[in-house]
Amino acid sequence: MSAPHAPVLLAEVVEALTPAPGQVMIDATFGAGGYTRALLQAGAEVVALDRDPTVEPHAEAVSRDFPDRFRLIRTPFSGLAEAFSSTGLPRLDGAVFDIGVSSMQLDQAERGFSFMRDGPLDMRMSSEGESAADIVNGWDHGPLAHILKLYGEERQSGRVAAAILRRRTERPFARTLDLAEVVEKALGGRRGAAIHPATRTFQALRIAVNDELGELRAGLEAAEATLAPGGRLAVVTFHSLEDRIVKAFLAERSGAAPVGSRHAPQIVDDRKPSFELLFKGAREAGAEERAANPRARSAKLRAARRT
Repeated sequence: MSAPHAPVLLAEVVEALTPAPGQVMIDATFGAGGYTRALLQAGAEVVALDRDPTVEPHAEAVSRDFPDRFRLIRTPFSGLAEAFSSTGLPRLDGAVFDIGVSSMQLDQAERGFSFMRDGPLDMRMSSEGESAADIVNGWDHGPLAHILKLYGEERQSGRVAAAILRRRTERPFARTLDLAEVVEKALGGRRGAAIHPATRTFQALRIAVNDELGELRAGLEAAEATLAPGGRLAVVTFHSLEDRIVKAFLAERSGAAPVGSRHAPQIVDDRKPSFELLFKGAREAGAEERAANPRARSAKLRAARRT
């Protein structure tokens, strides 16, 4: 097994969660176990969640090193509340989410996440449900263009969807590089673009296949329902769609959401805040980490304490 990938903003996440002996933490996106190991090394007990079956070797390695304070539960993080309830543990002191595809998954060509490596057009984080190939080979132009615009923020979503439909009449899509080439041609090639033309399309398909934004909302609500008073939540995101969801959720739950227009009827929300922000705005990786880890360049950390 290769060396674990460095988790992004690790020091900042540990500082936000303040793990200590006797505390229980959830790593809601276990992956290669980077955050989990840091929490365990600080003395906390960790319940890790992941729906990806390929993380098992990493979990086995962590179990060997920390046999009494670690367990992995195979579930998406929308199942956080049920998963924690099943452990019988009395109190949850912290939870960390690292949203999106991991570098470990991108490196596995057979998973179909990357347009830089040839592999089957899959993109499922678990082995269940509709794959990316199912979507590009089966969806009509309208729904396909819609997710490319909504999830990928692809300004030329209609053109990309039309090119996909034209090509699939000749033969269905089965490989990642095949789709990437069609998207690149539809958008007129790279012409010195800072990012590959297929980046937004692959992002949109991955989000749709795994219902990532729905999972994120459900996971945040599950953490809110499960964290003990004083428990801490840390969320690392990698693109604006995810960050906007986290920002809006924490603003609303901390009472910091903006009020409506003064010309509109005021809606009185008398609920007490369920979170207080640990710091204003989002924290980002420093120059040294960004230079060492390209994935850190777009990362943002938001964190809050359960009231």
